[in-house]
Amino acid sequence: MTKPLRLGIAGLGTVGAGVVSIIRKQAALLEARTGRSIEISAVSARSRSKDRGVNLSSYAWEDDPVALASRDDVDVFVELMGGEDGPAKAATEAALALGKDVITANKAMLAMHGQSMALAAEEKGCALKYEAAVAGGIPVIKALGEGLAGNEITRVMGVMNGSCNYILTRMEDAGLPYADVFAEADGLGYLEADPQLDVGGIDAAHKLALLSSLAFGTQVNFAGIELEGIERVSIEDIHAAADMGYKIKLLGVAQMTGRGLEQRMQPCLVPDTSPLAQLTGGTNMIVLEGDAVGQIVLRGAGAGAGPTASAVLSDVCDIARGYRGPAFGQPAATLTEATPALSQRPAAYYLRMALTDKPGALAKVAAVLGDSGVSINRMRQYGHEDSTAPVLIVTHKTTRADIDHALAAFANTAVVAGDPVALRIEEV
Repeated sequence: MTKPLRLGIAGLGTVGAGVVSIIRKQAALLEARTGRSIEISAVSARSRSKDRGVNLSSYAWEDDPVALASRDDVDVFVELMGGEDGPAKAATEAALALGKDVITANKAMLAMHGQSMALAAEEKGCALKYEAAVAGGIPVIKALGEGLAGNEITRVMGVMNGSCNYILTRMEDAGLPYADVFAEADGLGYLEADPQLDVGGIDAAHKLALLSSLAFGTQVNFAGIELEGIERVSIEDIHAAADMGYKIKLLGVAQMTGRGLEQRMQPCLVPDTSPLAQLTGGTNMIVLEGDAVGQIVLRGAGAGAGPTASAVLSDVCDIARGYRGPAFGQPAATLTEATPALSQRPAAYYLRMALTDKPGALAKVAAVLGDSGVSINRMRQYGHEDSTAPVLIVTHKTTRADIDHALAAFANTAVVAGDPVALRIEEV
């Protein structure tokens, strides 16, 4: 008779409790699909007394997650604590050193230590799986590593943080400024304890780093991501973008170019007819492009107990069936150190600025753009606000360096009030 697969679960928050709940509820289904029973041997968390909505009385308890990872009756260590270092890292490394399979939802830890952990797992012949670390219930890791394994991936793109997407769509729908919607999202518990992880784009960038490695056969390089959050996106930008036929999204993009690996997480404009533009609330969407398959769009819940626990169980089932495979699609020793692209591919840009009410103001702006090598595609001027008038410009394709040159030169024109806003327009 096939032996049961025995799990040790470290971290009993929303996701951990969700995993326990699914295993208890779907025990017969999981056994039918994998050919063996899935059992929980022991658990670990910071508090024994907290009510988590699931019965834990039949499982052994370990206060120390490293001790949990080292138990003889644990075949698979399931790390759901979070944090790039500390107990999560120590317990994961302990499990791998003992040759135990590891499943984690910890994108921060993998974004920083994924290469060394993948090497350790392969040295011991065990699995390091992380479907739940990226985009919640969306099976994007399996899509890249398995379903699209016969493709040369040309671009990975997507909305990877539901909290930011909630804020931007709520601003648009309710006509509220960023500060008001940020406070609302925080009050609803949509933001991390450190909100900068969400609105600063850090959480989403961790996910992008993992997808880049899997897509392009490179070592995880979080430091190579150009990172910008949504804090400077105003309700004026959202309204103006809509008037020009666009929506604003915090967009992650990775693509291999002749200049190196381009990875960026930043607010971008996308055409309002595109799938990404239709994405509302806390939903995630990942767009994968391959040379053979073309474009694939994956959409679903990016967080929450059910969706993320579902992703954890997909990895559990793989291990139960005997499928392990390299963490990043190919042996870790063969992953290359990608050279970060020093410049982004050319793109059109959205510019918003306030011009003082002086003769020739527009002509001066046009001259600066021309001198910087930036060509104007469309321009709109709106009614005066006190002594200034808002002006919107959509450029033809240009480089970020030329845009930055123009932004710096605007300060010397004496007609641009305040700091202009420049956002990339991404082709979808």
